[in-house]
This record gives sequence, C-alpha cells and structure tokens, in this order.
Amino acid sequence: MEMEQRLRDICRSFRIQGSYVESELIPVGNVNKTYKVTYRREEGTLKSYIVQQVNTFVFRKPEQVMHNIDLVTEHIRAKSTEGIPLHFHHTADRKTYIYADDAFWRLYNYIPSVTYNTCENTEVLQHAGEAFGRFQKNLADFNAEQLYETIPNFHNTPERLRTLFEDAEKDPLGLAGSVREELSYIRSVSSQACEMARMQREGRLPIRVTHNDTKINNVLFDRNTNRALTIIDLDTVMPGLVGFDFGDAIRSTANTSGEDERDIKKVALDMKKYEAFTRGFVGKVGASLTEREKSTLALGAVTMAVECGMRFLTDYLDGDKYFRIRYPEHNLARSRCQLALAKNMLERLDEMQKVVEKYI
Repeated sequence: MEMEQRLRDICRSFRIQGSYVESELIPVGNVNKTYKVTYRREEGTLKSYIVQQVNTFVFRKPEQVMHNIDLVTEHIRAKSTEGIPLHFHHTADRKTYIYADDAFWRLYNYIPSVTYNTCENTEVLQHAGEAFGRFQKNLADFNAEQLYETIPNFHNTPERLRTLFEDAEKDPLGLAGSVREELSYIRSVSSQACEMARMQREGRLPIRVTHNDTKINNVLFDRNTNRALTIIDLDTVMPGLVGFDFGDAIRSTANTSGEDERDIKKVALDMKKYEAFTRGFVGKVGASLTEREKSTLALGAVTMAVECGMRFLTDYLDGDKYFRIRYPEHNLARSRCQLALAKNMLERLDEMQKVVEKYI
C-alpha cells in the first residue's frame, strides 16, 4: 500500500486525470525501477502510464538526462507522422521530473506493444532499422549543441583505447599476460577503430543527436503487424556520430551468435540481418546524411565492435566492476566475441559498404 500511495502522489504531481485503478512492477531493465500505472478516465476508458524511478547512482545528473529527453521527444512529437512518439508528462511548473522520498521520478505514456531481445525475422529487423533511421531523420534539423554530454567520453574510441592499455600496463590482478593476443589484435586495428573519431575532430563528420543504445530491445513493435511504434530508453541520448548508432545496432543484432558466445568460430556477421537493418535504416535517413557519413556507416559497425571488445576487456582486467557477469571469465568471453566479429566485418567491409550504397 505504501508504494501504491507513492505512485498515486507521483501521478498527481504530473497532473494525471481520473481515478486510480492499479499498478504493477515491470521487471525489465537493469538500471531503473519501472511501474505501469492505470487510471480510469471520466468517460470510463482505461489509460496506462509508465512511472520510473531513475537510478541516480548510474545517472549522477538526472536533470541533465531529462533536459535532453524533453527537448528531443518534444521535437519528434512536433514533426513525426509515423509511429507513436514517446511523451514525457510535465508538472505544473513544466518539469519532466520530480523528487519524492529522496528519489528521482518521471512519467510517460504507456504504449501497448511487444519487444524482442533477439530476432531472426528479417522483416522485424528492417522495421527496427526504420525506427532508428526515422529517429535520425526527425532530428536531422535539431541542434545537438543544446544537449548535455551526460556520459563523458562514452564513444570516445581513442580514450577507451588509452584506458585499456594503461590498465594492461598496471595489471592490478595479474591478468594481462593471459590476454596478449587480444591486446595485440586491438593494437593492430586501432587506427581503423579511431578513424571516425579523428574525422569528427577534424570537422569531417557532423555531430548529431544519437541514441547510443540502439539494441533491438529498445524498439517497441505493434503486436499484430510487427511495425515499429517507437524507440525507448532515451537516457543515453547525447551528441554523437550517426555511424556509431548504426554500428551499435549492427554489432548487437546482426551477429550469428550471442554477445557472449565462447566458441568464436561461431561468430560472424549475418549478412541477411545486416542487409535487412540497413535497408530500413538507410531508407529512412539516407537523404539526410552527408556523403562522408554514408561512406562510414559500415566502418561504424567495426568501430563499435572493437570499442565494445575494449570495454569488456578493460573491465576484465579491472576485476569486473562495470558489467554484470555470470562466471569469472564472462567479460573475457564477451571481449573475444566482439573482437572476432570485428575481424570478420573488416574482412567484409567493402561488401558491407556496397549494401549501404544499394539503399542510399
């Protein structure tokens, strides 16, 4: 009852109309605590909302997170003609958050839908690509300088590289000797992995609004048609490179195996999945991209695989402090999987880029 009363009070702060019916804890995600709250409106219909308690240990500056989300979602709502844009409700003083009981809360519209953690259906993957491409298209005229960098250096590949080799040199747990092969491979591809960061520093790639977590489970799909309705989990929306969003989606959805496959012989790029996502993504946003952005989309997939491999390996050398693990060498297995995927993609980079050009 205590939580129910708290949720009612929060809904009242966000000016939700009608009478409270019920609430339930939604057991999804590893960061925020999420509830579905249902109200009966005056005309008798039921309407549900998502109420979230934001994890302020992970997001140390939640007001900046919500600043970014508010600007981006309102911009999309004003111009979107497809899907169902997310709407974060405002308090009477136009804030998209409240503090209650020493916790940070927000509320947005609930969208009946289905999600997928993995997917073999290429039609669904194309719709996912369309969703993320539509996100970029709707924000192509948005000034990304208005947004905070809520996670500094999140996709700063050269900084990730520097951190990895510093940690390997310090070797706090005596593990560096067992990963010489991985470190050698990362060093050998470091120039290619850092190429997009160099291009951005030199002004050859524009900064855009990026989602920064473009996994398929962050897309809500229509239960009947499998059309993409909207993109969720906007906590990492920041300024960035469009190739990184495209690349992270490919890295996570177009692998022939899982992210932590131990048998790296099973790891490769699934070209059917790659083409399906690319068809959807490029079909929506291709006309909004510069020629250099188009030419680096495939490279973005390689970059994200190498960067994730570095992040997993850094965490392994540091004692698994960041990523949750299920067994002692889990992060090492993840790293090897990502690096094997990067190696396969580098061998097929021309083929990958031809697919991009096919749908431009």
